[in-house]
Amino acid sequence: MAPPGAQEAPRRGPMLADNGVIETGWVLIEDGRIAAVGEGSPPEDCAEQVIHAQGRVLMPALVDCHTHACWAGDRSGEFEQRLAGATYLDILAAGGGIMATVRAVREASEEELVERLLLQLQLMARLGTGTVEVKSGYGLDPESELKMLRAIQRAAEQAIQTIVPTFLGAHALDVDASDGTAAGVERIINDALPAAAREFPGIACDAYCEEGAWSLADCRRLFENAQDLGCPIRVHTDQFNSLGMTRLAVEMGARSVDHLEATTPDDLQTLAGSDTIAVLLPTSGFCLDDRYAPGRELVDMGAAIAVASNANPGSAQSPSLPLAIALAARKCRLRPAEALTAATYNAACVLGLQYELGSIEVGKRGDLILLDTRDERTLALEVAGPGPAGFLIDGRWHDLGWH
Repeated sequence: MAPPGAQEAPRRGPMLADNGVIETGWVLIEDGRIAAVGEGSPPEDCAEQVIHAQGRVLMPALVDCHTHACWAGDRSGEFEQRLAGATYLDILAAGGGIMATVRAVREASEEELVERLLLQLQLMARLGTGTVEVKSGYGLDPESELKMLRAIQRAAEQAIQTIVPTFLGAHALDVDASDGTAAGVERIINDALPAAAREFPGIACDAYCEEGAWSLADCRRLFENAQDLGCPIRVHTDQFNSLGMTRLAVEMGARSVDHLEATTPDDLQTLAGSDTIAVLLPTSGFCLDDRYAPGRELVDMGAAIAVASNANPGSAQSPSLPLAIALAARKCRLRPAEALTAATYNAACVLGLQYELGSIEVGKRGDLILLDTRDERTLALEVAGPGPAGFLIDGRWHDLGWH
């Protein structure tokens, strides 16, 4: 149920920059939920425990709506290859890239995946991220994809944050499949997806549509089946090449289209006029090729946008959503206030959690961070700064070792 007065749609245009700042105010949390918000001084004796912010910024905990935080193995050698001139697609074509992680994940136990993911989630918490979407996608066969999803679920039961799993069986073509990549595609569509939907009802279905990865036609078949199974759809599109996936995703009512570094002007306009949210992943551009989605143009066209870390072992090696926010301001030309909304409320909309978190509103969960600054814009202006001074999840204070 939506909290009283809660918004439903992502913020766009001028609303994107409206953070609803209260210069001096207070927040009352009862039973893990925000019970009241006010200006000035709080009523006397309204709470058993009082935390004085002492002029510092209190804001919603960050929401990272696109990560690949569950993985195994080590791809640090690829960094050396890129320094020598190899491109991401060159490395992928040579059997590295995603496939190197796929092989490591297939060899890893479910327990090993859980332990590794929990370490990533702890790092993200220390940087102020209170909600994390985590994709599968390093399995590429039914058994390994389900192993990843079960590991994500188990980690979610232990982590302090909210964890949202996503099925990404269509992350790459399985070049190791003994009967060929085409057969691997069919197994994802006909076996892995139905199994994931049965075990994790309503899970979002994602795909990577790109040259050398999943084709437009195969993504369409996957998404049609996903929608029949009650799964929302999301897609990685236009990272390196525009193949028509952005327009198709809009036509199919996708919840989000992510990357968009190579999207055409016509497709940007189509996206701007739709309900589909554009997810900007500037850490990838920073780590790969210095190409970035046209965030300013999307905002000015009236598109709904979000910002995410894309944390992964090969093309966005950072658990830091604050870094992505800072890059979105510098490279995608978002205003600081826009970048903050994109990484909180709008990111919650991508995950269908806008009634629960992403803003400080009565009825929402008490997921909040206390910044060690008096100006929220510092989060976009500062690069590689420290984590927040305080972190609350469900209204409970968590000491994560800052002090």
